[in-house]
Amino acid sequence: MKIFNTTPRDDGFRMPGEFERHQGCIMIWPVRPGSWIYGGKTAKKVFAKIAAIIAESEHVYMLADHEHVKEANEHLKEAQEQKNSKDIEADFVDTCVNRGIEVVEIDSDDAWARDVAPTFVKNAEGVVRGINWSFNAWGGDYDGLYADWTKDNLVAKRFLEYAGFDCYDAEPFVLEGGSIHSDGDGTMLVTESCLCSPGRNPDLSKAQIEEKLKQYCNAEKVVWLPCGIYQDETNEHVDNVCAFVRPGEVVLAWTDKEDDPQYEMSRKCLEVLERETDAKGRHFKVHKLYIPEKPVCITEEELAGFEFEPGEDVRSAGERLAASYVNFYISNGAIVLPQFGDVNDGKAVAVLKEAFPDRKIVPVYARDIIVGGGNIHCITQQIPE
Repeated sequence: MKIFNTTPRDDGFRMPGEFERHQGCIMIWPVRPGSWIYGGKTAKKVFAKIAAIIAESEHVYMLADHEHVKEANEHLKEAQEQKNSKDIEADFVDTCVNRGIEVVEIDSDDAWARDVAPTFVKNAEGVVRGINWSFNAWGGDYDGLYADWTKDNLVAKRFLEYAGFDCYDAEPFVLEGGSIHSDGDGTMLVTESCLCSPGRNPDLSKAQIEEKLKQYCNAEKVVWLPCGIYQDETNEHVDNVCAFVRPGEVVLAWTDKEDDPQYEMSRKCLEVLERETDAKGRHFKVHKLYIPEKPVCITEEELAGFEFEPGEDVRSAGERLAASYVNFYISNGAIVLPQFGDVNDGKAVAVLKEAFPDRKIVPVYARDIIVGGGNIHCITQQIPE
């Protein structure tokens, strides 16, 4: 692995949109007792199911520590055997290469691959390189979610070395993959609440943070949304509130309930999207993706399944979780969409069918992930083709 002292912008590399073709996807096996209740018994089944769905159209790397490599292999093999290939459109399956799941022995502190795995960039010749950001558990000593994130901060470089990708090292700049969305055409979406939070890069101004994004993601324009999803403990990552469908077109988490805290937050985001244009001067087409009608909250039974470590963010019974249908993953063949057993589950499927007419929508009941603090997009990180 070669580490470059230049930036992607210097070398003509850009961050593709997630809707562009992938060669693979990174996930991490869930074992942290403070995130995955009752030993992660149900979460592991959902992770394996999602990996099997994604593996229908792109290669999946599942990272696991030495103690859990065998367990991960067993769960993933079972999930692949149960997977019905008809869930993915045949047209996509026929054009896919390197399908399958590969368990890779790499240690981590938790399973949020979106935030600790590399962000990837590519050039016009198709060369792919990774970016290693500094990771501090979503806020470090200020408001981070656990006290020791040493292993997580090493995941990106370890994976790049394993997979043979060269690296741009952006440390000590703190950033998580869930805090940025690229349209692959010069525009990035972020939230001010996250990127300007005191626990990340307190010595940098908003303008300096934006310049870092432009250098490392080769963006021409950064669109700053004011906030994200209510109660999102990542300081409101953008990937939970707004995502690109294609250049000039986004989905936005929404509610019509004026007494819901999310109403004002989403309204402010919509105002920005209606006012701004992207890097190419296009006005945004916005698809409203309604959040669950009934708030998703942790139960007493679920709370009893956690084992929190000293210094780790704890939860409380009845706490509202940051449930959003925007937290989906775009694979080569499908939209892997979280579901919550809510009346708006089907409405989310319908909106995304319209937004992604060339992909199959695959709904996955994701309560076992949201209880851990994130969702499907949070546990995945794409590698561009």
